[in-house]
Amino acid sequence: MSNSNLPRQVRSVLEASPDALPLQELLTLVDNFVLECTSPESEALLFHLEDLQNIHHEVFDHSSLYQTEVFLAVLYHLNPILPPTLIISWFDIVFRPALREPKLPTSSVKHAKELVVAALQKTEEVYEQKVKEFRRRLMDLYLLDAFNEGSGADVLEWAELNEEQRNKRSHWKRNLEDILLKFGAKRPEDLMTEVHIHFETPDSRLQLLMFLNVYISDPSFTISSNVLATHPLTRSILRSLMLDTSSTVCTTGLALLVKLLPLYAVHARPSLKSILGELFAVLSRILVWKERPPASFPESTYEPLDQSFEQELERERNRLMTIPIRPDFQWRRLELTFDATTSLPPPLRPYFTILYYLYPSNVLKFLSSPAQYLVNLPLPSPYTLNWSEALPQDEIRRRSERLLREHVCHPLLVWRDAAAELSENEFWAKYTASRITSEASMLDVRNSALGLQLHDRSIQDKVEVAHDDGLPAHLISPIDITNEKATIALQDMIDMTVALKSNLDVEIIHPESQWPYSLFAFPPRLANRENLEKEIPSHIVQIISGLQRELLLLRNELNSELWLSRENVQHIGRLYQDRIIAKHAEAQRQGLYNKLRNYRARVVALEKELYEHKQQASSAKNKYAEWNNELQKKLKELRDEKKAWVNEEAKLRKAEKEVKALFDAQGKLLADAQNQVFLLQTQKKETQHKVDRLHDYERQIEQHIKMQRLWDDDFAMFNERKEQMDVMRSQYQQMKMQVESHQRAQVELESSARAQRLRIQVLEAQLAQAQTAHHSHRRKHLAETEVTSLIAEKTALLNTNKRLKDQNNELKDEVEELRAMVEILKAQHSGHKGLISSPRASPVQSSLHSES
Repeated sequence: MSNSNLPRQVRSVLEASPDALPLQELLTLVDNFVLECTSPESEALLFHLEDLQNIHHEVFDHSSLYQTEVFLAVLYHLNPILPPTLIISWFDIVFRPALREPKLPTSSVKHAKELVVAALQKTEEVYEQKVKEFRRRLMDLYLLDAFNEGSGADVLEWAELNEEQRNKRSHWKRNLEDILLKFGAKRPEDLMTEVHIHFETPDSRLQLLMFLNVYISDPSFTISSNVLATHPLTRSILRSLMLDTSSTVCTTGLALLVKLLPLYAVHARPSLKSILGELFAVLSRILVWKERPPASFPESTYEPLDQSFEQELERERNRLMTIPIRPDFQWRRLELTFDATTSLPPPLRPYFTILYYLYPSNVLKFLSSPAQYLVNLPLPSPYTLNWSEALPQDEIRRRSERLLREHVCHPLLVWRDAAAELSENEFWAKYTASRITSEASMLDVRNSALGLQLHDRSIQDKVEVAHDDGLPAHLISPIDITNEKATIALQDMIDMTVALKSNLDVEIIHPESQWPYSLFAFPPRLANRENLEKEIPSHIVQIISGLQRELLLLRNELNSELWLSRENVQHIGRLYQDRIIAKHAEAQRQGLYNKLRNYRARVVALEKELYEHKQQASSAKNKYAEWNNELQKKLKELRDEKKAWVNEEAKLRKAEKEVKALFDAQGKLLADAQNQVFLLQTQKKETQHKVDRLHDYERQIEQHIKMQRLWDDDFAMFNERKEQMDVMRSQYQQMKMQVESHQRAQVELESSARAQRLRIQVLEAQLAQAQTAHHSHRRKHLAETEVTSLIAEKTALLNTNKRLKDQNNELKDEVEELRAMVEILKAQHSGHKGLISSPRASPVQSSLHSES
């Protein structure tokens, strides 16, 4: 069937026409259409989406559950190609009524939730702004449109609703919560960002903390705990616990922290260390929290008090709650959530237990000097006063004494101090969250005593337990409210409280589906809400507020107990598994020891038997060796003879096969060669003229190549000769200058030699005259001295003359060589007659080469 008929088929199914397809076939047709669409922007998809909108506008009936189921199924199968803008635009007209309808099938509700979650997860840049607005709108609907147990107006409205309307509102809130939880499991950071944005509104904090309790209790949150540890939402929760004055919000926040701290210890230890100061600040604040009376008192019980006196009394009782917040924190403080009932301090015991388990030395160091510890961290004070002025340290120490007495001594206190706890590896670094939770609870004296009692009770006979189970149930007497004054026994109230807060099986008889109207002193339905609130007596308001707060705290406690039970079950399973493994290991060890002892005895017996068998085998082996040698000789002869026959047979068969194969191959090769020869002859005749022409072209190309090579060689030789001529010209000029310098030096040397010869002649004449004059002894002595000096001078002059002659001869030789080189260069320069003339060898260069 063509996909172009898809809108028509959807219309016929919605209208329940006779020719309509079954729902499964329609969905198969939708799946085929999804496979054919390549992108959400294709023209076919846009056309069909417009048709779907028209069908919804014309045919769809919101009161018909069948049409809603069909339409949601079609949209669910179109989900891979649906743009998120379409789901967002159809949320109010399609998805919101479906999520409110409790009679809608579970599969359709699941389709609606999956479609909304898919739209929330889109991260394309085109839809980013609209998806963010849609996320914020869903969170607003959860906070403002769904039933809020912490709102007095919602409780009064809930009391007036009938069963069907209550189911719708419960279904709507549960579906919204499921959508947010699924979205948080897939994109935790985006959900936490939205929660963090709405957490700035004080009135929404209680609902958000209740939602976070549910979100964190989900097992899938474990992998997202490190995201929350580094998210600003964690700081906002801690800031709420430090600054808000609502005990209900602080109780819910403490229960949330008790669940988060084991997860942070396992998955985000650096983040846990970074918020340790805030955790201790919360501990100090809850320690000094005191009970506060209701803000509005019943007229019949209390007289109006002076407002200033009440404020002064409140400042004295809860000084930490009245200190102003620093302006740079930009935090709006949440006051009393239920102002018509007494505000009790939040339970601190579980929170202190988990902190004491994780960092015992730091907890004790903090309790000894709270302000100094927070200053040394350093942690800035959120109040206008510093820590030493804001914290009542003596009261913190006094109130912490009871907590310390109710907890056993932590073993780590003996091994490490506070600095080592923060610098070294934690002892619980490799623990699981369930193990941390279970071991922390055992530090409480009550839990450890209960554990010992259960251990002792498990040793007793099971008959006593069965006998105890057969005790009759205790019925709490009903309350008669027909009179103006109700009579309630104190023991009944104690029994009811103990039964509800213990682990006993409580059976509720005559359960009520709604609040009894006899509780109120006015008709159940009034038209005007303002008149309703005015006509409610003050004691009824106080009762409603107290019950409302107790309901929230009980739900929070139930959620915490369920989470703690789940963690304990995981820890018990791990301990049971370790115990079974240990038992199996011990049993296996004992069995292996018994087997080893049996094996050792068997080994001794087998070794003895082996020794006897070896002796028998040795004698049999010698006899067998002799007999075997004879058989081996005969067998060898027979094998050699058989081997010769087999070799000869194999050679003959091989030769025959080779000859046959050779004949077959030669026949095939001959046939192939004949075919190839025929084909080649045919091709040769066809291409003979082309071959001849190619030969001519090749010859012409070779001639051109030779001419080109000659031309290139001549041109290269011409360039080389030109370079050589330039070099020779420069050398000729240098030689010419050297010859001229040598000629001038020779002329100077000749003139010097001439002058020396004249001086030698003069000296010889003087010597001759000196030899003839010997008149006196003094003159003779002088003549001898002069003759000696003249002889030395003559000898020096002769040596100088000889040296100059040698230099002159050398210069003459060089001049002759230079002249010869000049002549050779002239001859070479005049001997070039073309571009290809061969160079003539220089005699000087040839002589130099021969000498080297």
